[in-house]
Amino acid sequence: MIRIAKIALLAAAAMTPVAYAAVEVIGQMTPAAPITEARIAALPKAEQGAWTTYLARSRALMAADKAALAAERRGLAEIPAPPPSGKSGGSGMSANLAAAFYATPEARRVADNIVSFQTPAGGWGKNVDRDGPVRVKGQHYVPVEHLPANARTGDDEAWSYVGTIDNNATTSELRFLARVQSMAPGAEGEGYRAAFLKGVRYLLGAQFPNGGWPQIYPLQGGYHDALTYNDDALSSVVTVLAEVARRRDDYAFVPEALAAEARAACDKAIRLILATQVVVDGKRTIWGQQHDALTLAPAGARNFEPAALSSDESADLLIFLMKQAGRSPAVEAAVRDGVAWIEAHAIRGVAFEKGPDGRKLVDKPGAGPIWSRYYDIRTGKPIFGDRDRSIHTDVNALSQERRNGYSWYNAGPAKALVAYEKWAGRK
Repeated sequence: MIRIAKIALLAAAAMTPVAYAAVEVIGQMTPAAPITEARIAALPKAEQGAWTTYLARSRALMAADKAALAAERRGLAEIPAPPPSGKSGGSGMSANLAAAFYATPEARRVADNIVSFQTPAGGWGKNVDRDGPVRVKGQHYVPVEHLPANARTGDDEAWSYVGTIDNNATTSELRFLARVQSMAPGAEGEGYRAAFLKGVRYLLGAQFPNGGWPQIYPLQGGYHDALTYNDDALSSVVTVLAEVARRRDDYAFVPEALAAEARAACDKAIRLILATQVVVDGKRTIWGQQHDALTLAPAGARNFEPAALSSDESADLLIFLMKQAGRSPAVEAAVRDGVAWIEAHAIRGVAFEKGPDGRKLVDKPGAGPIWSRYYDIRTGKPIFGDRDRSIHTDVNALSQERRNGYSWYNAGPAKALVAYEKWAGRK
């Protein structure tokens, strides 16, 4: 905790070189650093071996994925068009329908699509409607806007999000396969079970030595290499692995040895969540949207997403911790202090509304509570990023494109307060 506190304060200092006062632009966002040999070499000796092995394995899997696609394309008269982009969030893969649905031809068609688009490494890309045709030989694993001239090699500029936990990718596919295989006993379900187990091993292999997960694996570089809490990425992975570890219902077919690995991965991830709760001036606050994989400091992502405390992602992490079996003193403290921070930083009497000049923060007596998406680590005040990497204290001063194109304020953290009331025994 002490180490994290120091890192967090250093990150805040780098992000906010001047005091707030009347200054509206307070600094420039620093892009997140990828995982590299040079950065690993700066770690304590005892930690370097595991990270070096992790990086080498990632690169080998990336090379194997590309080689597999290149091999499929050799001799083809024409490269198949990539799959069309679908909605995010597990499009076409609902895992919450009546059990009988998963024995239908419709469900089998979706499961066949899922199996066909699984990458050699074992993961899946995002934003594909799985209620579509199966992948054909030589087709890219993910939607891309165009196929460059060197597409036959698979080593092209569109090689991104090929295996990801972003937007519920991979976890949605695994949940759906688990449901379908439960209604396909014997040989007819073996292909679904094999793909599921391969996907679980993919998630286990993608886990950092410290217990986190990158947004994309094999590693893609940049902020994609960061420990990702954004969009419930890590909590979604741990939730699936926890089901695997329990070996009940749809997951009863999982071998005990793999279930044990999943159990250990979950325990490691929860310890990491507790370790990355940012401490400022000796007090636990909340978490960043993503954290540097090696230093564990909150990290930025896209140009308008600075390193900061993130209210909505933190609310989801708090709810996740509340759902864990057992209430250790460490979990109790993390939840109690995180909820207190959320309560203290609620904003009332204003609304972020659309007007003639786009969305703006306006006075609205009685409105709220709402929360800023980002808060400065050092001061706990709302901050906002623009396309040029500038960091602002006033959302209304952002370019119209960014004001309109991002969720700068939301009421999501209220759900953590409601959950805490029940969890703490107040209801």
